[in-house]
Amino acid sequence: MRINNYISASGFCSRREADALVLAKKVKINGRLAEMGSQVKDKDRVEVNGKRIEPLKKHVYIMLNKPAGIVCTTERKIRGNIIDFVGHKERIFPIGRLDKDSEGLILLTSDGSIVNEILREENQHDKEYQVSVNKEITPEFLIQMSEGVTIFNPVKEKHEMTKPCVIHKNGEKAFTIILSQGLNRQIRRMCEALGYQVVNLKRVRIMHIKLGKLKTGVWRELSEAEVNGLIKKQNQTETETKPKALPKAQSKALPQTKAKAQSKGKKNDQSVSGVKRSADSQTNRKNKSKKRGSSQR
Repeated sequence: MRINNYISASGFCSRREADALVLAKKVKINGRLAEMGSQVKDKDRVEVNGKRIEPLKKHVYIMLNKPAGIVCTTERKIRGNIIDFVGHKERIFPIGRLDKDSEGLILLTSDGSIVNEILREENQHDKEYQVSVNKEITPEFLIQMSEGVTIFNPVKEKHEMTKPCVIHKNGEKAFTIILSQGLNRQIRRMCEALGYQVVNLKRVRIMHIKLGKLKTGVWRELSEAEVNGLIKKQNQTETETKPKALPKAQSKALPQTKAKAQSKGKKNDQSVSGVKRSADSQTNRKNKSKKRGSSQR
């Protein structure tokens, strides 16, 4: 486990704060100063400011049916923050965000190592939403939404096209949409770009985890199967993204093959040059012969 994840898992501070402690040379592993990215093994002793820390025995994974008005932030000074709303005894944080005006499923955990697995856009994880808008939904609206809409991305400070998605009409002014992206206020911005206003937005699924019949404002711990599904996905992603080394025999053979190819190329070049010189020589002899014949006449 990376040192920042280890410290975060102890409940001491966030991963970002742990990185700052490492850079400030306040973290030691087995008596030696830790570096960014240092790995911690099971029996290692980790100290922060001279005090030993250990990860929590068991991580917390919960799901909340967030009401509108609750802010997905760990900043306790912000009124209506999700941490105070949940009131869990362990140090937890939300995975991703759900707009203040939106409601529905959001996950919270004490396990920092699993966050990137869920949030990385390249992992293509589905998130499903039920949406109602202010006017009748047309076939053109559904087509444009599914193919992608140009919206402003405040994080990158530029306009960009959203990725293709799945969308189904549920009623005159309601639809279900499944995204693999998580741009800032993405659905609302997509609808606004097409002349619609979102009246209600509710997330009902993240990957394999469904909101189900969980009441608004209520949270519960994830089941063992739900947690295992998250961890399994994380392990699959790490395996797929790990670079594969070439077999030794193959890696040794490559330079030799290249050298042979270069040598063969040189021989071909020499052969071509030789033929050219021979042809030039024959041409010169013919020209000289013609000149002698002309002078004799």
